[in-house]
Order: sequence, then structure tokens, then C-alpha cells
Amino acid sequence: MPSHHPRTPLGRRSLLAGAGAALAALALPAVPAAAAPAGPFGRYGSPAARLSAKTLYVHPGGLGDHTSVQAAVSAASGAGWTLVLAPGTYRETVAVGAARTGMTWIGASGDAKDVVVVYDNAAGTPKPDGSGTYGTTGSATVTLQAADFTAHAVTFANDFLRTDLPGNPGTQAVALKAQGDRSAFFHCRFLGHQDTLYADSMSLAAFARQYFAHCYVEGDVDFVFGRATAVFEHCHFRTLVRTDLAGAPYGFVFAPSTARANPYGFLASRCRVTSEAPDAFYKLARPWVPGSDPTARPSLVVRESVLGAGIDAVAPYADMRAEYPWQEQRFAEYRNTGRGAEVTVPENRPRLTPAQAAEATRTVYLGDWKPAAPVCP
Repeated sequence: MPSHHPRTPLGRRSLLAGAGAALAALALPAVPAAAAPAGPFGRYGSPAARLSAKTLYVHPGGLGDHTSVQAAVSAASGAGWTLVLAPGTYRETVAVGAARTGMTWIGASGDAKDVVVVYDNAAGTPKPDGSGTYGTTGSATVTLQAADFTAHAVTFANDFLRTDLPGNPGTQAVALKAQGDRSAFFHCRFLGHQDTLYADSMSLAAFARQYFAHCYVEGDVDFVFGRATAVFEHCHFRTLVRTDLAGAPYGFVFAPSTARANPYGFLASRCRVTSEAPDAFYKLARPWVPGSDPTARPSLVVRESVLGAGIDAVAPYADMRAEYPWQEQRFAEYRNTGRGAEVTVPENRPRLTPAQAAEATRTVYLGDWKPAAPVCP
């Protein structure tokens, strides 16, 4: 498995340094020392001088209102709560139910590397009560069902390794499963291996809109997947080395499962894809047509993005199942650059016309919703 997830003396993986070099170019904003009051919550005050009556402070050492994120979520009954997370590693699973609408999570330092919410369940991990395994959905470190959720400068991680369950095929391990409409993430990180970021909706009939800006996502197999209408702008996708495989493909960046009735699936605009793996060892995408929705017609547009040499330029797409060939899905590119974007076999790279590209924008995909990052005090 990737060498940048070393074992610690306590037997757990450290994700804090895993993406450090790759993130350097993202220039995530940090709170200027002169502008940030002393203390674990920086410019966001403290429990004694809180931002508002609906602000809760989370600190792993007990200096806030709660020591765990889930405890704060459970205490935040109703809508409109803000959770300020002090720097630290929060090893737990977290569920934000549908009733907790309008919730905001803020990493207090302004740097996502400092605030990590992480656990290590996988699809094949046995449940403690003996009732079976978690499955892909149940493996999520964080599950978000509420509408109007916003996160800024937080890392969502799943540090399960395939070697934790040798020989077990249930290696899907979700860092974040987002299902609510109007979910927005700014300067966040999503770390994992297989199925890292699950951009989903509450039901087949629900078209959930999600927005990711200046985020970092890493993984290997289908590590951005689901049926949401998800827009990624200025994001960095990083494909990982795998030591359990002898050759290509190592995996796939995107695996959308867009409902046929939904005109908008995944849109990656002005993003970049880099790789730790050998050149051409990754596919850009493959379509996921799940058994729960055999009529799905996956949709992906990647435009004006830089695709590094890790992407197979000759054949960037592949089938997940032979009965649903990628050529029959809604895959297209527009004005991408980089070695992984070279068009050597035109029929392998569907491209938008300028008129079609004019309709493949954040405004069109998100409609009347205009996501905005949290305003600092």
C-alpha cells in the first residue's frame, strides 16, 4: 500500500503528513498571526466569548464545549448551528442527520491539515454486534444528510488499508458520504484509498447539489463517486501508488452514477490531476450503474483542467460492467491540458463544442443556489 501512510507507534496511520507536498501548491489560507487571538480557536473566540448563541466549540483536550465532533453535532439540536473545531485529530465516526439543516463546520486554524476527522471502517469490516459488515455506505467516517451544510478547512479521512483485511474484497472505505442538497466544502481535504468521497443524494428521486472549491482529494479506485450533482472548482485530485498490483490500471478518479432523469452529474472545472503512480496507470473515469438504479446514465464533464501523466491519455475511460459501456454514458472534456489530456485516439475522448461548454458551468449545474464560504468575524 502507499508508503506515505506509515504506522505510528500506536498502530494507527498518520494522515497529517500524507498529502503535505501535494498540497503545497494549493496555498490553503492560514490565519495571520497578527489577526488571530491566542488560543486553540484563533479568531473564532472561545466558549467564554462565542460567536453566537448557536456556536459550539470542539477541542480534543477539553478546552471547548465538547471533546468530540459527534457530541457537538448531537448537542446542536435544530437548524443553523456552527461548530468551530480546534486543531487536532478526531478519531470517530460522525453522522449529521437530516434535521440539522444549515450546519457549518469551521477548522479554527484555517488550514485543513490541522483538523482531521478520521476513522478506519471499510465495507468488509465486521460490525461489533456481529450483525454483518458495514458495507460501503456504512464505512463512511462522516455521513451528512442535512441540507445546507458547509465546511471550511477540515480534513475528512478514512485511513483503512487493504492490509487490514487481507484477502477481503470489501476494501471500499469512505471518508465522506454527502447526501444533502446545497452541501458546500471550501479548502477541505478528503483522504482515503477506494471510494474516498461519496457525493450522493438521499434517494434516487432527489437531485442533491454539492460544491467543492479549492479542495484536495486523494485515492485509487473510484475515489470520487455517486449520483449527486457535484461541481468541483480549482480542486486537486491525487492518485496514489499501489503495491498490491503488478500493472495498470491502478484505479479510476471518477465513478459517477447520475440518474438518467438528472441532466447534471459531476463537473470538474479548472482542476488538476496529479499522480504518485507510474505514467498512464490511472483512468480518468468509469461509469457506475448500481444495482439499485439500472437505468442510471452517468455524467461527467472535465473542463479546462490539467491532467498529469498519471492519466492514460490513449484510453482515459473504462467500463465498470460490460453491459454499460462508457461510450453510451455522458462523458466529455473541454480544453484540458497536460500529458494525460493529449488526444491520440479522438474517439476515446468525447469533447464538448463551445456551445455545449457554455452550458457546462457552475451556474447551470447549481441553478438558483450560490454557495458561499463562511464569513470570518
